[in-house]
Amino acid sequence: MLTRFEVENFKNFKDKLIVDFTKVGGYQFNKDCISNDLVGKMLIYGKNAVGKTNLGEAIIDIKRTLDGIQYTTESSFLNVDSTEDYASFVYEFNIEKKQIIYKYSKYGNNKLRDEELFLDGTRIFSCGKNLSQSTFENLHMIQAENVDLQRYKELVSNDADKFEIRIPFLRYLMGFVPFSGESVMRRMEKYVRTMEKIALPSRAIDRRGRILSFLEDKKELNRLERFLSYMGIPCKLKTERLPDGRIELYFENNRLIPFFQNASSGTLALFNVYEEILAFRQPVSFLYIDEFDANYHYEMARNLIHFLKEEYPECQVILTTHNTNLMSNRLLRPDCLFILSSDGKLTALCDATERELREGHNLEKMYISGEFAKYE
Repeated sequence: MLTRFEVENFKNFKDKLIVDFTKVGGYQFNKDCISNDLVGKMLIYGKNAVGKTNLGEAIIDIKRTLDGIQYTTESSFLNVDSTEDYASFVYEFNIEKKQIIYKYSKYGNNKLRDEELFLDGTRIFSCGKNLSQSTFENLHMIQAENVDLQRYKELVSNDADKFEIRIPFLRYLMGFVPFSGESVMRRMEKYVRTMEKIALPSRAIDRRGRILSFLEDKKELNRLERFLSYMGIPCKLKTERLPDGRIELYFENNRLIPFFQNASSGTLALFNVYEEILAFRQPVSFLYIDEFDANYHYEMARNLIHFLKEEYPECQVILTTHNTNLMSNRLLRPDCLFILSSDGKLTALCDATERELREGHNLEKMYISGEFAKYE
């Protein structure tokens, strides 16, 4: 699991921003918000334009880096007020009781500057601006001592102005070393590849073909019905294959009503959540949903949090919101409720006041009255 994340000089975050999942309070209620002694379910508040969306982009950057996902634009990667020409990222994982730290910095979306990997405090490799000064002395600790380094060097571009590693060495290792499925490296890779950031309310129509084909299975269609019912939208659904081969999803009442043309924005947002984390039974290790309740009544938003806690107890979830109705000890707890400030600091409510917050405190009322205002 991800235990700590740091980012610096990326978009809103000129100074170092830290997300520490190990800072768990001693609260004896809502223990389902904690997974493996880490903050498992996190709700983030903050004023507009403080960087809630960019925080999700920063955390998910490791997946894009290791998967080789190309950004469509180079705009607005670095903080505009910084004098540095690169952004830094640090990911700390606990994988099978082993500590893995992966650090890297980038000049831009697709331009890696350097990277380092540590296992239980020992540096495994370091690739920097000058490849001749890079070190690979402890690859044996991850059973990668036989990797073809020369082949990797041939894939690296050494430019007169800036050294750019076109392929991160960690990505190269994962692609060319036959790690076993139980190795710490494969387990970390699996975690990273199943990190997700969801943009609501719905996906483009051309992305629906796969999910609709999946929903032709009656059991899976019933599963979607149960999910929507849990969220407070009881309905009967039906799929039909049209003469041109397309599959259409309908509300089934006295007559068939096309789902996507008639569903509310909130229902479409829920469908997108279903597609990302429920359909295809793809395990999700980490989930970031920005303004997850933008189209929901507060009861539906509350239901979704309950659902994620019940159905995905091991998944680390970060949700951002402006809805103070959710700032409640009946749903979460003070060490799982956070404020992102305009200067890029993330503070748990339990650390944003001199009071000792207890289960009986009305957190929403305290927030509205300005108890935590200096951390906004």
